[in-house]
Amino acid sequence: MARIKILSEEIASKIAAGEVVQRPESVVKELVENAIDANAQHISIIIKDAGKSFISVEDDGTGMPEEDAAICFDRHATSKISTYEDLMNVRTLGFRGEALYSIASVAQVELRTKAASDELGTYIRVEGGQKREISKIGRDVGTSVIVKNLFFNTPARRNFLRQNSTEFRHIYQTVSHYAVSFPEIKFTLESDGEVVLNASSSTVKARLGEIFGEAFADTLVSFEEEFGHLHLSGFLGKPDYTKRTRGEQLLFLNQRYVVSKAINHAVFSGYENLLEKGNFPFFAIFIKIPPEEVDVNVHPSKLEVKFSDERSIYGAVRSTVRAALIRSDLIPEITISSESGRLIMKGGSSPFRGGFVPVSSKPVDESGLSRERQNSFWNIRPTKENAAETVAADKMAYAVEPLFSMKIPQPVEIRELSTREDYPAQSTEVLYQLHNKYIISQISTGLLVVDQHAAHERVLYEKALNRFNDQGKYTQQLLFPLSLNLNPSDFAILQEINPDLTALGFNIKLFSGTTAVLDGVPVDIKAGRENTIVSEIIEDYKRDNDLRLTPREKLCKTYACKAAVKAGDYLSVDEMGALLDQLFATQVPYVCPHGRPVLIKIPLLELDRRFGRT
Repeated sequence: MARIKILSEEIASKIAAGEVVQRPESVVKELVENAIDANAQHISIIIKDAGKSFISVEDDGTGMPEEDAAICFDRHATSKISTYEDLMNVRTLGFRGEALYSIASVAQVELRTKAASDELGTYIRVEGGQKREISKIGRDVGTSVIVKNLFFNTPARRNFLRQNSTEFRHIYQTVSHYAVSFPEIKFTLESDGEVVLNASSSTVKARLGEIFGEAFADTLVSFEEEFGHLHLSGFLGKPDYTKRTRGEQLLFLNQRYVVSKAINHAVFSGYENLLEKGNFPFFAIFIKIPPEEVDVNVHPSKLEVKFSDERSIYGAVRSTVRAALIRSDLIPEITISSESGRLIMKGGSSPFRGGFVPVSSKPVDESGLSRERQNSFWNIRPTKENAAETVAADKMAYAVEPLFSMKIPQPVEIRELSTREDYPAQSTEVLYQLHNKYIISQISTGLLVVDQHAAHERVLYEKALNRFNDQGKYTQQLLFPLSLNLNPSDFAILQEINPDLTALGFNIKLFSGTTAVLDGVPVDIKAGRENTIVSEIIEDYKRDNDLRLTPREKLCKTYACKAAVKAGDYLSVDEMGALLDQLFATQVPYVCPHGRPVLIKIPLLELDRRFGRT
């Protein structure tokens, strides 16, 4: 007897439905997508028992004539595509023709719809995939779909549903995703008789405020960039506002909510080390590219996509995120609690670029910035002989790092800096070193406190990264070469990273067995640290499992930490001034490579308040 059999249509339909309808949220998602594709201006969702017993999605879209309504529950019935070429150019959210068919296979469904060309609407009732009734009704133009008793004929599937709070949360997240992506459409969500979402504003930022709170929306960093056919826009959460989960990370591709590990990693990489390990930022990113350059037909849920050039999109997202964060104010402020008297840190809120008094007696403008310090802040380095370490420019705002050899827009120009004659009288800045740990500097808005070790780490980290792209040499030869005796495991690691160590300025000769000779170190290495720096780099390289960083970034992070000045090291005024100038010439002066804050500011207004001057 033959063992291979053809499954019945009933069983096959229930199996197919399992790919599309996994929980009540899947039903809401598919019906909302149909409503959006029907050009609805208002979509109303009503659920009971977290969607397990009742789901209603009603829209004021184009509706369906009777002949379309009669076949819309048939498998692969769709108005979105008709040829294979259409599949490669999908511009609608739905297109597979499986949503209504799959839902009707595992639930009791009622459809009411009317097109503008019809005098009466159409009513269809389907139960377990079988059409029970088709009749004429009176109603306005649009469509209403009611889904009752989900998985009534597959009790095993129903038993796997989670508690109501979990299922409701999934539904709310899905509806809020579309409310953000389509601000031109009004969305209302009612659960068990209570309106839990009423999204009626007309901008993305306002929608984010309706969903996450206006106070939170006001802290977001906005951005918008064009890369030829690729358009990026959206909002980023400041590093101060992170969570321990990835829930509030919204990625939209041509207004379709999608999930992409590669793009998520690009965003994290753009934040660089601004995030503490285990924390995740909020973001809402909108990617617009021609439909033919992306495949949305990867899975029936349509959450996964494939890009024809994922590498370029990765680079564009990373560069855009990084540039947007550089432009924002990320310096934390310190205030003093009037109740407990304790110091309270909060995210910076005033523009960063207006505050600095020069390190030495140099002309300043009305904002308190010397020309040299302005150049440093805007990533402008005065021309010097060692051009590998400096940039000759006088009006470049910030540089967006080219990644993967993709075309990145040129840096943004800012106004010409004033000539020296335009500056008012000279001013002098006094620097203090507190307990050989912190540098204290006066700024126009109060006090700036800098962690000297973290600041030097940031400087060395970015210098090290730049050295991989330069052809110059940064090695100082040792008068007496040092012999390194390593175990086989450490020797293997040294062999692996030695080319990158050479690019940083190390000169290490490897011999047979486990012996190596160090006869040159980078110019940044402090005298007396040469004998331990390599072994410490190897140890940190073994321990560091931060997957957000490339191997070179990990190496640069460890090198910067080991080579930087330490807490307890005395610095002269000139050394402190040079360190601050170098710090504000970096792209991300706010945090060290490990994510710790580099500087904080204490507003003058806070000091005035504490001394009763307000």
